[in-house]
This record gives sequence, C-alpha cells and structure tokens, in this order.
Amino acid sequence: MAKKVSAKKTEEFEQNEALYELQRREEADIAVEKRLIALYTLQKIDSEIDKIQIIRGELPLEVQDLEDEIAGLETRLVNFEEEINGFNATISEKEKMIEECKKLIKKYETQQNNVRNNREFDSLSKEIEFQTLEIQLCERRIKEAKLGLEQKTKETEKAQEKLKERKLDLDQKRKDLDEITTETAKEEEELRENSLKQEQLIEERYLTAYKKIRKNAKNGLAVVCVERDACGGCFSKIPHQRQMEIRFHKKIIVCEYCGRILVDEKIVEAAE
Repeated sequence: MAKKVSAKKTEEFEQNEALYELQRREEADIAVEKRLIALYTLQKIDSEIDKIQIIRGELPLEVQDLEDEIAGLETRLVNFEEEINGFNATISEKEKMIEECKKLIKKYETQQNNVRNNREFDSLSKEIEFQTLEIQLCERRIKEAKLGLEQKTKETEKAQEKLKERKLDLDQKRKDLDEITTETAKEEEELRENSLKQEQLIEERYLTAYKKIRKNAKNGLAVVCVERDACGGCFSKIPHQRQMEIRFHKKIIVCEYCGRILVDEKIVEAAE
C-alpha cells in the first residue's frame, strides 16, 4: 500500500515538473516575442524619424558647408588686410628712407665743396654713392610692395564679392531649412520621445546590438520582416528551416548575410 502511495506521489511530482517546464518554456517564448515586438516597434519609430531627415535632404550639410566656407573667406580677408597693411607700411618706410638718403646726399655734396684734399673728396663721394644705391634699393622695394598691394587688393575684392554671394546663398538655405524644420519639428520631437520610451522597454544588450546594426545599415534598418522567403533588408534567400525558427519566436534570429534581426508577419501585426 505504501509503495502505491509513493509511486502515485512520484507520478504527481513528475507531472508537476513537466507542467512547470512547459510553463517556463512558454514564458520564455513570450519574453522573446515581446522583445521582438519592442525591437520592431522601435525600428518603425526610428524609420519615421529617418523619413523626416530625408525630407530635409542635404540642406543641413549644405548650410554647414556654406558656414565653413564663409568662415574661411572671412579669415582670408583678415589675412589679406594684414598683408595690405604690411605693404603700405613698407612703402611708407622706404619713402622715408629715400627722403633721408636725399638729405644725406645733399649734405655730402655741400661738404665736397669745402674739402681740403682728394682723400676727403673721395670719402664723401663713396658716401654719396652708397646713399644713391640705398635709394635705388628702396625704390625697388617700393615697386615690389606696390605690385603686391595691387595683387592683394584685387584678391580682396574677389573674396569680398564671393563672400557676399555665399552669405546670400546661406540666408536662402537657412530659410529653406527653417521652413522644413518648422513643418516637421513637432512630429520629430514626438517621435524622438516615443523612441526613448520604447528604448526603455528593451534590455541594454539588445538595444546596443540594435543601434550597432542600424548604424552599419545604409537604410537604417536593423529589424526587418521576412518577405517572399527573403530578408527584408538585403533580400537574400532564407532557408525554410530558418524561417520556421523565426516563426517559433524561441530566440532572436539574424540574417546570415547582412546581420539584421529577422521577424515574421505575426510580430509585424502585433507591433501594428
């Protein structure tokens, strides 16, 4: 009799264990399914944000490029102004030196009229010759400075004209960007808030993997649905056995070719 009771208890225990194991597996399957739904929902939200950014197109980059170009032109104009000031300073300095040299020549010529001997005369002649050479050198430096001044003045005028055009272009690009941003700002803000909320429902390791896949994907798709027996991201054929595993929702399956997370229509419907 005791053996029968013991056998019955053992049988009940095994049945309970089997039921517990079955329940545990079902809960695990549900957890994976919820995780897939959360990931696909996040992908939908992020894709909507991507669409808004596509609407803006290349405008943000064009605005940035124009701002960089304008900053470069303004820096170039500052450098041109410094060079022009340098040329003007050189011209002024050399003109003063020429005046000083002329005064010295006049002085030496006067002194030549009162020399006592040839030796003093020759010495003064050499000084006059030296000052004459100094004048010639200064005139050459003035000529070079004026040529440089003329060139930099022309370059400055061209840079100023170009700067004016770029500023007009920038004003127009900013206006276009502001109009588009104003139209989509509220929608984008709501989507970003929803995206952050959705991220909080996903475990850190899966969220990190999702962001990494999304970053490497050209179209920003990290989670895609199986369509016509193929990956919805790279369109590579998926084996039948692999598709069965995707439908069972027992684990997260990724595409063997592009690495995207794969889901079936049931997950898509649940996310909708």
